[in-house]
Amino acid sequence: MSNSRFPLETLLELAQSRADDAAKRLGQLIAAQTEDSRKLELLQQYRADYQARFVAHARNGMRPEEWANYQSFLAKLDEAIEQQGAICRKAQNRTVAGQKNFVEQRNRHKAFNTLAQRHESEEARRAARQDQRAADEHAAKHFKGNLEDSIDTGGTSLADCYDN
Repeated sequence: MSNSRFPLETLLELAQSRADDAAKRLGQLIAAQTEDSRKLELLQQYRADYQARFVAHARNGMRPEEWANYQSFLAKLDEAIEQQGAICRKAQNRTVAGQKNFVEQRNRHKAFNTLAQRHESEEARRAARQDQRAADEHAAKHFKGNLEDSIDTGGTSLADCYDN
């Protein structure tokens, strides 16, 4: 086989590197989105627990200041939940964009890899044709040499040449 280097080898390597980077980045984005969602769930659970305590305390009677404190804190929890929800939506959008980028980079790498495989196949065919040509030339020289020997000796027939 020829030692012909794939002309787009550098681009293939770059595409592989970019696909690897996109996969790594996607993993980071997924982890960040998971963490942001976990924080939102914790806030929602804390709010539900706090709301339950408020209701239980309210059943037993509470002063107006306590009522106002509970309401104020629930409002702050609602605001924090809304902010964390916005963070989660942004994280989800970043993850979707990261998935698209990963697919794009992976497809680009696959395309260059396909070209590289075609190049290797063509090089193998070229080498096989070259080997066949060399074998044919060798056989022709061998046959020609036997034919010349038989003509020189004068008594060997063509059939004798094929038997060799």
